[in-house]
Amino acid sequence: MPISGLRQRPIAPGTLAADTGQVLELRPNCECCDRDLDPASPDVLICTYECTSCRDCAENVLHGVCPNCGGELVRRPIRPARLLAVNPPSTKRVVRPDCIPDSAR
Repeated sequence: MPISGLRQRPIAPGTLAADTGQVLELRPNCECCDRDLDPASPDVLICTYECTSCRDCAENVLHGVCPNCGGELVRRPIRPARLLAVNPPSTKRVVRPDCIPDSAR
């Protein structure tokens, strides 16, 4: 359903040929347990600032709340495979030392 009366247009295959500079980072790891995260995984959650968590930490350690901003953790969108070459996932790892799951202690 359109938001605020705006009509969404589908993006034709091959339309995005260059980096737009306005994409999610797709961080490579969980900031809590440092687990590697697949950019195509539906089990990655982010907040509005892109703090990134695996589903296990988001649900069992953080209880759905970002420890940085206090915002909601929601499922990270999956970038279509054809666009990963144009806008690859980030390689910068971020780890919060104060957010360690009980199982890792």
